[in-house]
Amino acid sequence: MHKRDRLFYFNVPGPPPGPPWEMGRVEFGPGPGPGFGHRRRRMRRGDVRAAILLLLEEEPRNGYQVMQELEQRSGGAWRPSPGSVYPALQLLADEGLIRGEAGEGGTVYELTDAGRKHLDENRERFGEPWQLAHEGVPDDVRELMRLAMQVGIATRQVTHAGSEEQRKAAAELLAETRRRLYGILAGD
Repeated sequence: MHKRDRLFYFNVPGPPPGPPWEMGRVEFGPGPGPGFGHRRRRMRRGDVRAAILLLLEEEPRNGYQVMQELEQRSGGAWRPSPGSVYPALQLLADEGLIRGEAGEGGTVYELTDAGRKHLDENRERFGEPWQLAHEGVPDDVRELMRLAMQVGIATRQVTHAGSEEQRKAAAELLAETRRRLYGILAGD
């Protein structure tokens, strides 16, 4: 079989019937070009809310920290967008389950007593949403996602702490890495 004839698999939400953790798989034919490939799993809105409550039980966090922690715990399979995390935080605050306090790094949220009670009553149902995000993802894909996260962390460190010369060298390295990755897909 030629490399371009391989099927690409995308994780997409399954049909509504069935347990919330079941996610459907849809097959696509040969990709149209760069950017076509594995997508991060899209979780249900309730999973984001449950994940936020579970993380805030451990320690207070801001929205960005919530997104980072979910990406890390899911092995890179799930990083909710700001468009899903921040509205969920606001809704949880409106419901009195969490409260936010403005600080230097943005608003930091923590559980209220009502939030702790709600979490205790629903803990079994909530499970660990970040575990569900990477179920069915092959080990080699998880490893690639883990390495890509580590490269992202290193890139941020060079961006913040590196000299102009170091940032330029890092940009050249990343550009070459991107070209070589596409070369792998092209069979070169």
